Amino acid sequence: MREIRKIEARATGPIQRKRVAAYARVSSGKDAMLHSLSAQVSYYNNYIGKRGDWEFAGIYADEALTGTKGARPEFQRLLEDCRAGEIDMVITKSITRFARNTVILLETVRELKLLGIDVFFQKENIHSISGNGEVMISILASYAQEESRSVSENCIWRIRKKFAEGRPNTGRMLGYRLTDSKLRIITGEAEIVRRIFTDYLSGKGKLAIAKSLNADGVPTINGGIWRENTIRGILQNEKYTGDMLLQKTFIPNHLTKKTHINRGELPKYHVANSHEAIIDKKVFAEVQHEIERRAAKYPPNTRQSNRYPFAGLIQCGQCGKRYQRRIANAGSKYAKPVWICTTFDIQGKAACSSQQIPENILMDKAAEALGLSDFDETVFTDQIAKIWVPAHNKLTFVFRDGHTSEALWQNPSRRESWTTEMRQAARERQQAIIEGRCKK
Repeated sequence: MREIRKIEARATGPIQRKRVAAYARVSSGKDAMLHSLSAQVSYYNNYIGKRGDWEFAGIYADEALTGTKGARPEFQRLLEDCRAGEIDMVITKSITRFARNTVILLETVRELKLLGIDVFFQKENIHSISGNGEVMISILASYAQEESRSVSENCIWRIRKKFAEGRPNTGRMLGYRLTDSKLRIITGEAEIVRRIFTDYLSGKGKLAIAKSLNADGVPTINGGIWRENTIRGILQNEKYTGDMLLQKTFIPNHLTKKTHINRGELPKYHVANSHEAIIDKKVFAEVQHEIERRAAKYPPNTRQSNRYPFAGLIQCGQCGKRYQRRIANAGSKYAKPVWICTTFDIQGKAACSSQQIPENILMDKAAEALGLSDFDETVFTDQIAKIWVPAHNKLTFVFRDGHTSEALWQNPSRRESWTTEMRQAARERQQAIIEGRCKK
């Protein structure tokens, strides 16, 4: 006789949802980038949201300039989050969007595979964690890299052919636009160029000129703010004299796409009187002479900027920008290195009310936070991830292990830094003033 036994249903645990992130490379340019990023966030939210067993873990997007690993901060952040166990799967549109370099692609895919993380390439319909995934990725990536090299070589050939014919490759620069292969003056912008040259010959520095233009609300060609490097580039651009020097830079590697200065590796082409001048050649020559004179008078510090232990670590609590190193009171006996918010430095107090911080104070406070009697660059670099400046005279040291240390500081008065000789000279000057009054 058959026996039927009822087995009661048991409550099951919640479905473990896979945390899925997307990686993309978005269009260059601020407006285009924001539009592209917004569209992709919406797409991947919907794409991942359709799956009940998937959970959207965010989108990581780099600017579409290069496919190399080191130049992509969002790609690096994606890898860090994968290593931290915050992501189970990565989706990307195609192999070329993930990495153009075959070696980098395979290294990354293998590392993620060891972490148990799958990478899904939508266009090729390949899962890296599948049995034949790596073989297919390797073959397709090699084809993609070769295609990238071929396209790059064709572009380079066209550009170099233009240079040899005396034609510029691009004409978007302050004061000019390229029309029918010829640079033509934009009147309003040309006046800005003349102002910059005049201000420099009148004694203003490049940073002072940038600040003046920002204060007056003068627009830049790309909609950003005026910077010292922008002024330098304008002052040294021979095209404003009506001449052109072509192929001053070149890109030797189609993968990195890093621009190099042409120091004789390739021919240059000088085209005299190719277009209408904005700046007289004599004025341009005077400016170049003045640039050389100032450079000789105030030679740059021979120490490389990336050797400064605080570089890239100090963040302003007022505007969020990074601090950079400057020499306050340069050329005087009171000259000293300080760190200053880039917004305040370029746009002034109206844009950011932060204060400059003397470098010696940063070193002293960093040593205190680390429990050292003196500043040690190696220990600092190993342990400190960031310095936050929440308000005036306050510092927050963020350690790599996540804990923080608060510090207060005061800017010593100039009198406190006087030497014995300086104090004696001040007393003598004061005495001379008193004696002069008595004689009257």
